Amino acid sequence: MNSAGDAFAWAARDPGWIGKVIVQGLIFIIPIVGWIAGVGWLMLAFDNARAGRNELPPAGFHLARGIGLFGAYLIYAIVLSIPGDILRGIGAGSITRCTDSSNCTTAINAVVGGPFVAFGSLLSFAGSLVLYFLAPTLIVMVAHYGFGGAFDFGRVWSYATSNVGNSVIAGLLMWVAGLIAGAGFIVCCVGAIFTIPYAITVQAGLAAWFERVQSAPAAPSLPSAPPPGPVSG
Repeated sequence: MNSAGDAFAWAARDPGWIGKVIVQGLIFIIPIVGWIAGVGWLMLAFDNARAGRNELPPAGFHLARGIGLFGAYLIYAIVLSIPGDILRGIGAGSITRCTDSSNCTTAINAVVGGPFVAFGSLLSFAGSLVLYFLAPTLIVMVAHYGFGGAFDFGRVWSYATSNVGNSVIAGLLMWVAGLIAGAGFIVCCVGAIFTIPYAITVQAGLAAWFERVQSAPAAPSLPSAPPPGPVSG
């Protein structure tokens, strides 16, 4: 990948890309299993893109390859959404309690619960932006170190912030790819069979570009070798 923009055309360099995308899209319809398979396909596509191969991996149930990144994404998404969910819950609860009281008015309801709901929604949006900011790094870390690599928080944060501009560009374009994936639902959901796996290829290409332009991830620390002993004569 010479530039981040190349990720949007990378899949088309494979002569059989349309068939692979559609088959993987059909697999994606299967709840949970299909989603994990799609993430595994992303990891395989990332391998090809970072190796300079203009070829998509075969469509299939790549569960073993996908479960690590899928689990990492899921945990990060849940944790980052907790603050916003708590505030929205407090706000909704306040509105409900006020609505059940005969002494409350609509205006008071809004004053009591509205700010909590609004700020909770803002926090949830901020959490989603943080996840997109970290997404390229998570792909790279899981590729190098497996599921545990996503939770080496010092290494993840250091890598993501070693060049913030690259993380912002890759994360923003992954968000754009997510919009493309969602656009398929406009056409009676049928288009999503194509747009979702296509978006996956874009994200794989972006991760490959990101790894190339970002500093290399720190290698695991190894114990120092003991100094050589005296040579007997």
